[in-house]
Amino acid sequence: MISFNVPPVVGTETKYIEEAIHNNKICGDGEFTKKCSAWLEKKTGTAKALLTTSCTHATELAAILADIRPGDEVIMPSYTFVSTADAFVLRGATVVFVDIRPDTMNIDENLIEDAITEKTKAIVPVHYAGVSCEMNKISELAQKYHLYVIEDAAQGVMASYYGNALGTIGDYGCFSFHETKNYSMGEGGALLIKDVQNVERAEIIREKGTNRSKFFRGQIDKYTWVDAGSSYLPSDINAAYLWAQLEKADQIFDDRMKSWNLYNEMFTDMAQEGIIETPYIPEGCQHNAHMYYIKAKDLQERTELIKFLKDNGVNAVFHYIPLHNAPAGKKYGRFHGEDKYTTKESERLLRLPLYYGLKEEDVRIVVDTVKRFYRI
Repeated sequence: MISFNVPPVVGTETKYIEEAIHNNKICGDGEFTKKCSAWLEKKTGTAKALLTTSCTHATELAAILADIRPGDEVIMPSYTFVSTADAFVLRGATVVFVDIRPDTMNIDENLIEDAITEKTKAIVPVHYAGVSCEMNKISELAQKYHLYVIEDAAQGVMASYYGNALGTIGDYGCFSFHETKNYSMGEGGALLIKDVQNVERAEIIREKGTNRSKFFRGQIDKYTWVDAGSSYLPSDINAAYLWAQLEKADQIFDDRMKSWNLYNEMFTDMAQEGIIETPYIPEGCQHNAHMYYIKAKDLQERTELIKFLKDNGVNAVFHYIPLHNAPAGKKYGRFHGEDKYTTKESERLLRLPLYYGLKEEDVRIVVDTVKRFYRI
């Protein structure tokens, strides 16, 4: 069976985990946490990067920093993971879902303005598959209506928009280092902060509401409780695992891109004949080969294709059930405008195996199996 995902391993993870243990500091903000944060800051150009226990927690932290409160509204696509919405629902906000573009599966930037009300506090673009939303338009709207932009860049590490790293364009950016992502620490994430003035409060909230970070830097002689907060720090053991991969980030990027490009090349004929659809990468977007997907004709065809692939040793999966169709989505949010593409396109999309170390021969087997289903 060709697995859909295999968590990335470069070979030095165990060595660094052992080092973390021998450092006698395996809690948060140890040596490896600092190395990862410094790498992210240098690579992305953000003012500050704080490792978190998950992308969910990074988004929660951003929602607190943006002062999201009961009665506020937050605009986002419905085609996303539940954490994108949960972070704001926990603050008492109403989630306003907007339809997606069928070409990128990202929020339709031209539909956002009509969804803005006097209660709107933030726009949350989700960079699906590491392909950027149209951030120029979104940033213009945010400036016009004085809104926060919180980027869900869970899938966007090492991807960019006109040369700007995803996660650094809005006020806050949220990364994921879950085991299904390009770079992993098992469970984990990071918050990217654009404005240096917001860093100190972010550190306090992340450290249970204390100024402990300033204490460890020697800026104060004792630390105390100064704000409402929580514990968003990952263990340094997790960070040690991640550091092994960040050291090899370009190697992982190139390996995944090689598989992505091979898929795309081998599916060209089917796409040109209109049998399936393949990913679209807009001008100015540098993706990161986070996933390779194809679109079948409809839900029935996709269901049959998944079964055919599984019966022939290939594990392929579909992705999100749109949030506005879920019980909690109906309770905590509303869909603004027409659901022209969100549900329809989500029912067509099929994710194929893609991970660091995927063999070229396995990519060819996957493509050949898809073609056999369509009798090509």
